[in-house]
Amino acid sequence: MLFILFLSSTNKSYSQKSDAYDNGIISLMYHRFEENKYPSTNIKIKDFKSHINLIKESNFDFISHEDFENSVDIKNIDRKILLTVDDGFSSFYQNAWPILKKEKIPFIIFINTETIGSRGYMNWEEIKEISKYEFVHIGNHSHSHDYLVDKTDEEIKKDIQTSINLFKKNLNYQTKFFAYPFGEYKQSYKEIVKDLGFSYAFGQHSGVIDKTKNKYELPRFPINEKYGKMKRFKNLINTIPFPYKKIFPEERYIKDENNPPNVKIVFFENINNLNNISCYSNEENTWRKSEIRFVKKNEIEINLKGKFTTERGRINCSLREKDGRWRWLGVQFVIANL
Repeated sequence: MLFILFLSSTNKSYSQKSDAYDNGIISLMYHRFEENKYPSTNIKIKDFKSHINLIKESNFDFISHEDFENSVDIKNIDRKILLTVDDGFSSFYQNAWPILKKEKIPFIIFINTETIGSRGYMNWEEIKEISKYEFVHIGNHSHSHDYLVDKTDEEIKKDIQTSINLFKKNLNYQTKFFAYPFGEYKQSYKEIVKDLGFSYAFGQHSGVIDKTKNKYELPRFPINEKYGKMKRFKNLINTIPFPYKKIFPEERYIKDENNPPNVKIVFFENINNLNNISCYSNEENTWRKSEIRFVKKNEIEINLKGKFTTERGRINCSLREKDGRWRWLGVQFVIANL
């Protein structure tokens, strides 16, 4: 059975009996390496090496950007790991690149062009150097790495177009891969990214990529000192896709008048044991178990008790399968900065 992965941003059909049901791509997101004064975005290099070793020992394959793009025979793909790195810090080049280079591990590094050559960041020569390797891909992370979601559409377009121009000038190509700064996006932002020629866009909400995911809302698991501990990492690489038809509201950028949002998730009719789903959310800056109401057998409403009071509101839903593995679905909202 051959099908095209990620080519549609709408979800018309899904079969639990599909060979793809437990398959998917686990995308990992790193930032800094051995910059220990930034624990929220840093990973210790010994932990990074342990991650690589565990992935190999677990018989996972790392997927390249080319394999990600191409048609995939799902019977052969099994589950794979997509390694991504954001921002292009010098600590990546100094500490992680030698490991990835030696092992020839494919990855995408998302670069914001304004900081290139600044203190603590890679310069163009270093970026050009690593881009020569077939297993390396340089993705776009905007120009300014600003809170673009709060900007006007024209400002967003101008910022990203600037980065595209610098990519063409210095690397002589335009990547199809984009990562939203801070994982933040809104409907018009996604359309701009699409119109500017990108085929895939990644957020920072957790989950496993499968054929039901919108290709302009692709999830990644953020990895740092806290969330890079081996016990959690072992659980993370054993998560499997949580397929769904639709999440409402479709607009993830919310204002005071619709905060908290009325959240509804429509799943496929044949998801087993959906009544065992659990969701947690961080409204009022406190993580708590969410109240769930079944509208239909395959539709739930998540009753948020208070407003999201931080810059980003998060909901994480999970479902444990009989074999002990977890289906995982993360949703991120951005609170408008008015």
